[in-house]
Amino acid sequence: MKVLVAVKRVVDDNVRVRLKGDGSGVETAHAKKAMNPFDEPAVEAAVRLREAGVAEEVVAVSVGEPGCEEVLRTALAFGADRAQLIEAEGELEPLGVSKALAAVAEREAPGLILLGQQATDDDAAQTGPMLAARLGWGQATFACALEAGEGEVRVTREVDGGKRDVAVPLPAVVTADLALNEPRYVKLPSIMKAKKKPLERQALEALGVDAAPRLDLLEVSEPPARPPGVRVDSAEALAERLRNEAQVC
Repeated sequence: MKVLVAVKRVVDDNVRVRLKGDGSGVETAHAKKAMNPFDEPAVEAAVRLREAGVAEEVVAVSVGEPGCEEVLRTALAFGADRAQLIEAEGELEPLGVSKALAAVAEREAPGLILLGQQATDDDAAQTGPMLAARLGWGQATFACALEAGEGEVRVTREVDGGKRDVAVPLPAVVTADLALNEPRYVKLPSIMKAKKKPLERQALEALGVDAAPRLDLLEVSEPPARPPGVRVDSAEALAERLRNEAQVC
């Protein structure tokens, strides 16, 4: 079985982002970039399936600007066998990315597609479900445990109020939660080997994909400041405020 794992390049999780002066978005021009944190467990899960003999090959793919090669090299250092970069300029929406990934999937014919449940730049959590719908495959989102068996993948999902076990027939799309696993520490020899692994580049237009934006961004603003706390003199006063102001009980 071949596993296709999608990765995205986002602003590093440790960087404090700033808004543009005109409120049209987030300033990313000079910010440090890295692999989307939710994609790291997806890559780790794919490599573990290959190491366990369940998968024969792991292919990493990214859709975006040429700088996305950086995160693909990271995926190769994790243990992916080869990578594909679908080069595209400008902002990409989940719909356009799902179209590009579907085109790659039709060419590669994987048995399983893994990707992060969401990206930290937009928190949309839409690409995985859109991809599954476009391919007509089953899907399991918010995966915190994964085991591939004969003709199916068994997934434990994080849901409201607990966890849920599901079995999805292959081929399937699975989106990874941060709790899926602990990604391995990439050592220097793996980084050096990653530089020699094949990385294919292809323009988005060559796939025949229309990734034109469908959404209009009106404004981006900072969240409102949290009001200061209030001290009370007694438990009775606290209970009264919770009941009458916060309406907790």
